[in-house]
Amino acid sequence: MPPPNPDWVQALKPSGPQGSELLQQERAKSSLNVEQLAEFLFTRENLERQSRLLEILQAHPVFDKTQNYFRGRREAMEVALARAKKLQQLSVEHKWSQDEYEAANDLVSEPTPYGLHASMFLKTLQEQGSPEQHKRFLEPAQRYEIIGCYAQTELGHGSNVRGLETTATWNPEDKTFTLHSPHLTASKWWIGSLGLAANHAVVVAQLILNGKSLGPHPFVVQIRDLKTHQALPNIHVGDIGPKFGYNTMDNGFLLFNHVKIPHISLLSRFSGIDPDTGKYIKPASPVLVYGTLTFIRSRIVLQSGSVLARGVTIATRYCAVRRQFRDADGAGEGESQVLDYTMVQYRLLPLLAASYAFHFTGRAMLELYNANQARMAKQDGRPKSNEKDAGSSILADLHAISCALKAFSSTTAAEGLEVCRRACGGHGYSTFSGIGSWYADYLPTVTWEGDNYMLTQQVARYLLKSARAVISGKPSYNDITRVLERFVREKGKGPAVALDNNQTLVDAFAWRVASLTFEALKNRDEDKQPWNSLLVDFWKLSTAFAQYIVVKTFYEALQDQKVISSLDPETMHLLSKLFQLFTLHHWSPDSYGSAAELHQMQAEQRKRTLSLLGDVRPHAVRLVDAWKFPDWQLDSALGRYDGKVYEDLFHRASQTNPLNDVVFDPYPASPVLFRPEGKQGAYRSKL
Repeated sequence: MPPPNPDWVQALKPSGPQGSELLQQERAKSSLNVEQLAEFLFTRENLERQSRLLEILQAHPVFDKTQNYFRGRREAMEVALARAKKLQQLSVEHKWSQDEYEAANDLVSEPTPYGLHASMFLKTLQEQGSPEQHKRFLEPAQRYEIIGCYAQTELGHGSNVRGLETTATWNPEDKTFTLHSPHLTASKWWIGSLGLAANHAVVVAQLILNGKSLGPHPFVVQIRDLKTHQALPNIHVGDIGPKFGYNTMDNGFLLFNHVKIPHISLLSRFSGIDPDTGKYIKPASPVLVYGTLTFIRSRIVLQSGSVLARGVTIATRYCAVRRQFRDADGAGEGESQVLDYTMVQYRLLPLLAASYAFHFTGRAMLELYNANQARMAKQDGRPKSNEKDAGSSILADLHAISCALKAFSSTTAAEGLEVCRRACGGHGYSTFSGIGSWYADYLPTVTWEGDNYMLTQQVARYLLKSARAVISGKPSYNDITRVLERFVREKGKGPAVALDNNQTLVDAFAWRVASLTFEALKNRDEDKQPWNSLLVDFWKLSTAFAQYIVVKTFYEALQDQKVISSLDPETMHLLSKLFQLFTLHHWSPDSYGSAAELHQMQAEQRKRTLSLLGDVRPHAVRLVDAWKFPDWQLDSALGRYDGKVYEDLFHRASQTNPLNDVVFDPYPASPVLFRPEGKQGAYRSKL
């Protein structure tokens, strides 16, 4: 570490109003009850749990964050593994539940090599394994006696799961499967926790029976020796190297050379091969295999709200502290707070609204998913085909909705983090802002669990199928069907939209989805346009569908008596403002009426949006406070709760930066790179 700053440097303070004073003033502008809102969002029990976990984590040196932004990848991986091990040890010691473990991991806020074991591996075993497989694989995995990953993506195939090249051929003579990678592009790739940590993998491979492929199926495969942790014979495995971000995760590659695995390796809750007859057992419904991905995508929707809120919290607090220029019309004295500029409000406050919208939507999605899982559990995962509301039918709806929401919410969050970084000006580019590294670590979300653009095709296919069912008079009973049926009944009318009426805004989004759906159906079925020529239309349709779901869910939450009884009228009124701001930010009036009517609506939309920005602005700091991010979790000089931005930036740069302990030899003629005396007398290098 560098030597302490001189006394005269330590005595310096930022000029003008202090950051702590400015944030106190901001909080004084609003009477929003932060504690009440926070308890409603997360419950008092969860907030108390967070405080308890934070105290435990901060007591262990391995979780010290002061050097997080300075480590190279090898050193960062070493620390990440140490933290992963300590988290698991603490989980056992304190008897944490799964929710407590995940909450502690969120506080640490960096990927660890156990990440995919704790999520995809365990979840896949739980949902797709038989009772015998639970005993054989899931129980030791839960005890971390085996460490696993989910190996689906390949070097040559990502979103196109049907195109996977890894094969698993059934051998009737000894009742085994042979796993094989026939091409270089069959190498499993991007697999989290595989590169260095995992000794087992759920490998998704083409099931080959009697020379015929039956499509991708999941197999549990041991890949490393449990004692030496070396790769087993005819298995080649390793880390794929540094990425744009997420570099404390050991994303890996995996190749097989005719590796035999036992019959029990094929996860068989929904499908399998009878070992005695060699016959294939089909799943009751093809959508049943979507269960794990639907769960993960639902979690991504909920996560996108907190991811976005994290960036907005940092940017909002810093823009309240930062002062630049004077008002162009000469109002006020001195430089203006950056948060007072309408352009900054226009960039940040709709994202603040989106963070709340995604929180409500993600929570609703998980409730629907869990309710359907409970329904299917009663039916042993095999609903009867003649049941109108069978679990598999609902899961198909959830699958399409989760695809749409995952694509929209994660794209909004990823792009929103970059907006937040830019709103912080030059200091936003510093790693100390806490936004850049968070953005880099989050960015894979837009491509994993389904590339966002590819997912929109699945959504469009679902909506076209629903529209055909409506036209044929045989629709399923669900929300989108009701929207499409209403559009058919009232075709050409369009909803009467009042921009200050929440219900009519919901109706407008529903009408847009139906209009785009039937337009796409006409292009496809009547005009016979090629699928590839309609992909842009499908992306727009899926986005409109996702926006409708978010708007509808947010609106319904505000009508819920449990919500109304939990929050005071002022908070409810403010949440309604956030609803309107989110809605108007994403609403396009270009499908309504004549050019004159369109111009009038656009003018009204602009006026209403500016009014909402002004309404939300005084409450912005308190609204981000309600997310209850501890400073330790944010690890941001710009987003500190106390507003001591410039003091923290300077401290990190001058006191925690190990590069300041280095003394260069700057002269080209000298072979010395770092002078041996240094500031601490450390060893220095030569050419």
